[in-house]
Amino acid sequence: MTLKPSGGNITELEWIKSSYSTADGPSCVEVAAVPDHILVRDSKNPSGPRLILTPTTWATFLPYASGH
Repeated sequence: MTLKPSGGNITELEWIKSSYSTADGPSCVEVAAVPDHILVRDSKNPSGPRLILTPTTWATFLPYASGH
C-alpha cells in the first residue's frame, strides 16, 4: 500500500480503508499518513482511538498484516 502525506491537520486527513473491507462484509481498519507518522483506526469507530506508528514500524508491520 502506498500512502502520500495529507498534511499535518488531523481533521483533514485522507483515510484509506483496507482493501479487505467490503460494503457487504465486516468493517476493517483505515490508515492515514501525516508527515513522519502513519495513523491507524477502526473503520467501525472512526472517532475512537488511533494508533500512531512511525514509517519504519508501519513498514515492518505490513508483511504480517498482508499474510506474506
